[in-house]
Amino acid sequence: MTVKWLDLSSPPHLPTLYARAAARRKITGSTLPEQGVRCWVEVEAKPLAAFRDVCALGPSPLLPPTYPHVLAFGLQMQLLTSKDFPFPLLGLIHLTNRIRLLRPMGNVTQLRIGVSVHNLQKHPKGATFDVVTQVDDLLGPLWEAESTLLCKGVELAGEVPQPVVPAPVSLGELTRWYAPADIGRRYAKVSGDYNPIHLSAASAKLFGLPSAIAHGLWIEARALAALNSHLPAANVEIFVAFKKPVRLPAEVILHCSEAGSSGDFQLNGHDDLVHLIGNWRPIS
Repeated sequence: MTVKWLDLSSPPHLPTLYARAAARRKITGSTLPEQGVRCWVEVEAKPLAAFRDVCALGPSPLLPPTYPHVLAFGLQMQLLTSKDFPFPLLGLIHLTNRIRLLRPMGNVTQLRIGVSVHNLQKHPKGATFDVVTQVDDLLGPLWEAESTLLCKGVELAGEVPQPVVPAPVSLGELTRWYAPADIGRRYAKVSGDYNPIHLSAASAKLFGLPSAIAHGLWIEARALAALNSHLPAANVEIFVAFKKPVRLPAEVILHCSEAGSSGDFQLNGHDDLVHLIGNWRPIS
């Protein structure tokens, strides 16, 4: 994938991007832009500490595995609300997330973050595409991720790719926790993601949901916090697939395999409702 980079001198202004997102409601095409955006950002202690608190992460010299997504959020918003991006941001559904920790993320103060999109594919409900986020420090590539998003109603030619269904594995309960009704607002403050479906029952109902739902990346960050001693600090790929949303408030139960270089995990609600399935593997 060849990306034509637009280098920004400072991170984007989020309120402007939210206004742009609210004004766009129609699908305008079926071709992804070749241009990506990138920028150097500072890792600041106070916002990082607030993120750790909301996600139940203890003190550590290493950045949390999902924190670069928070640093990249403005750039992702800028790209997904640009004039040449064909799909409206509101209504996109986050299906999967794949993170690669290339090196230990310790003593990091400045990062160059680049965001691009590719891999447009037909889906039974529309089309999917990947948001690719690349993070470098002063030594080179440090972290990368691919988030697969679904836009309903897009019509593409061709066949629908057949998903690979993983074989079931034996998992034991590791822990459980309570997701309170206000966690969407609390996570929005540390992440910048003020999507109304996460903030309150009243705002979620405007988008057809009976109650607010937890941010997918908060669920992932909270699960990885509990799995911290199970996972390597680097040379690891972490994959999650988001299933049924966590309707707030709710209790959730985390199941996982044994600690090691590879493993699997799953986040359930009560009555065997599956919210998330995931695994970690060495980077090949």
